[in-house]
Amino acid sequence: MNKIPLIDNACKELLEYGVRSRREKGKDLVKRLLLRRKVPGEDVIFWPTGLLAAGLWHCREELAQEAAAAKNPGSTEISDAAARMGQIERSLAAYYGRWLKKDMPVMYVDDLLAGETLLGMYAEIKEGGAGQTAGLSEGQLKTALDKMASCAAAHPVDGAGSFLYRPANGETTVFVDGIGLACPFLYRYGEIFDRQEYRELALRQIVNFLSYGMDGATELPYHGYDMTDGCKYGIIGWGRAVGWLLRGMMGCMISGYGRERLEASCTALVDAALAYQRQDGCFSWQLEAQEGPADTSAAGMICCALVQGMSLGVLAGDKYENALTAGRHALERSVRSGLVYQCSGECEGFSRYPQRYGAYPWSLGPALEAL
Repeated sequence: MNKIPLIDNACKELLEYGVRSRREKGKDLVKRLLLRRKVPGEDVIFWPTGLLAAGLWHCREELAQEAAAAKNPGSTEISDAAARMGQIERSLAAYYGRWLKKDMPVMYVDDLLAGETLLGMYAEIKEGGAGQTAGLSEGQLKTALDKMASCAAAHPVDGAGSFLYRPANGETTVFVDGIGLACPFLYRYGEIFDRQEYRELALRQIVNFLSYGMDGATELPYHGYDMTDGCKYGIIGWGRAVGWLLRGMMGCMISGYGRERLEASCTALVDAALAYQRQDGCFSWQLEAQEGPADTSAAGMICCALVQGMSLGVLAGDKYENALTAGRHALERSVRSGLVYQCSGECEGFSRYPQRYGAYPWSLGPALEAL
């Protein structure tokens, strides 16, 4: 599939999605100064754009591989790849540069997702010996990565050591979202800088969720749980919950240590999810709701897991290849003008899943990696 329209839109949304207008910022100022209300600051690396950054970096790596494999150094193919790589790099430089100028605020556990791409940039510099990637120097990247890791290490946890999703609000709940948002960054940070405590921190989140947040009958996750009352919350098999959990697990199996701990559980979860793949190749917003709306965000995230699992050697065989092919076709049918439609709206909390469907970053970002 031609990804250029998808890349164009992802570069645009990376810098525009969620950015407050001057009017909105003015209202926030009035609330703070005159009404004495607490107003959260603008989070410029929140998870929707973190997903876009990850998808764009994946495309950049694909383009670099295509250029390296081209036989004719002066071919149009190489020129086009270089131009597209430059477009992605400029967008990423502007995105992270804006965050650096704000003194790198890490406001939520969600922000760790954006750190994955920074790790990719840092690894490329170290491997290739270049002075900078996407306009960011090795020193800038290292400072940003260390800050993110330190914030994660200091993040409030429950009695088992799992991240509390919104502790500032007094909540004591663990959300499965946090696994896909934080664990790939933490594990890879531990790998790159040889910090075993970060590998363990990432794995602890997953092992705990598998112990406290799963449904025994379907082997699918609840949305979350609370150790203070021992209850599991949300619905069973929310499509993005499955996607977040698989994303976190795959991100922690990039080395033998993580694979040894997670491979069997990850394969079991993939198999449980594929049992609910629809005839059209997509996945429903709630996997078991076969006659309910399809959701391209769930399909994109699950297909990403299939791509990663096969690349890592965790998943092998026709079953997974056929499921990926069917899922890709479903995503392709949902693309219009470079956007991925039939995506469910943003979740508002446990059991609050608005049945609004459109084109959002959380379908576009994963599609860049899955297609």
